[in-house]
Amino acid sequence: MELKNYIRDIKDFPIEWIIFKDITPLLQNTIAFNEVIERFSEFIKEADVIIGLDARWFLFAWALSYKLSKPLSIVRKKWKLPYNTVSVDYELEYWKNTFDIHIDAINPWDKVVIIDDLLATWWTALAACQLVEKLWGIVQSINVVIDLKLLNKKNELKNYKINSIL
Repeated sequence: MELKNYIRDIKDFPIEWIIFKDITPLLQNTIAFNEVIERFSEFIKEADVIIGLDARWFLFAWALSYKLSKPLSIVRKKWKLPYNTVSVDYELEYWKNTFDIHIDAINPWDKVVIIDDLLATWWTALAACQLVEKLWGIVQSINVVIDLKLLNKKNELKNYKINSIL
């Protein structure tokens, strides 16, 4: 199945010069969505915990958690989690932000996989890895639907395995 046919490019969103990768067509097609979940499942079956990144990760991580019977923990933007958290600041192409994770999201030495829809730059992925490591977890892999390999992120993420479907 050509999953790239289910990704729509939106020019100048959210700001000028950004080409937003819209996964809505993929989500609207049950066969394509199921194919993504099946492919992700092969990458992450050995994990202890699945972690998803705010916000479009929700669409994949919960399905993987259910399918594989693995605990699901979440990384959200600052002030969106109600319990005690640890935080990491990061920068995007067009603004700065902070990620939080609950202090009890993972146990020390848990093998953790990180799920996101898109790896365009290294900032959010590295922030998520840092959160896992602050809680003494082991980042097994970063898993994304789309890896925009044209952007340089190899040095910052060289210590982590990256799995991508597209």
